[in-house]
Amino acid sequence: MKKLFFIILLLISSLGFCQSETKIIQITGVIVEGDSLQPMPFVHITVKNERFGTISDYYGFFSLVIEKGDTIEFSSVGYHRNQFILPDSISNTSSIIHVMMKDTVLLKEFSVYPWPTREQFKYAFMHENIPDNGNVRAKKNLSRNALMAAAGSVPMSGSTTYKYELQNRYTKLYQGYGTAPNRLLDPIAWSKFIKAWKNGDFKKKKNINYLPND
Repeated sequence: MKKLFFIILLLISSLGFCQSETKIIQITGVIVEGDSLQPMPFVHITVKNERFGTISDYYGFFSLVIEKGDTIEFSSVGYHRNQFILPDSISNTSSIIHVMMKDTVLLKEFSVYPWPTREQFKYAFMHENIPDNGNVRAKKNLSRNALMAAAGSVPMSGSTTYKYELQNRYTKLYQGYGTAPNRLLDPIAWSKFIKAWKNGDFKKKKNINYLPND
């Protein structure tokens, strides 16, 4: 009697296990974008009214174990949320290709102003200090004072540096890398000085403006 009861219980368990096993299926698939048909990564795939699901990988592939008759929901930001109902006639292992369509949302035009009221905007507009245009700024930058101030901070150009270094090398070669001679004992220098003094080269000259006035 006990053996018969055990056999019946085993048959009932086996039938129940077979029935439950036939309801469970594994579904795999690829999710693509509707316009380009490119794989869509990171799409949320969930079972409706359940708390489990999965996410498509970088290549749009996903795999999920569910029951026949369940409804799968696909969702992604910027795309329409849609569903797929598994038919009862589906096999235990099935594959699908699901297409996601973009969800275009047109928002109304909205203008943002930095002033909370029209009165403050009117006051700011009337009292705004409009900057100078390009011509006025160019004239200011090319004025005599601006050019003189900039000349003191402008470094020597490449050609000027080359001439300066070349002159130093000539001087060293002339002096034989020794001590510079004293020009007070140079008769040629004294001759040039006396000639320049007779010609009046050392008289005071009037100041000459080399830059045009504003």
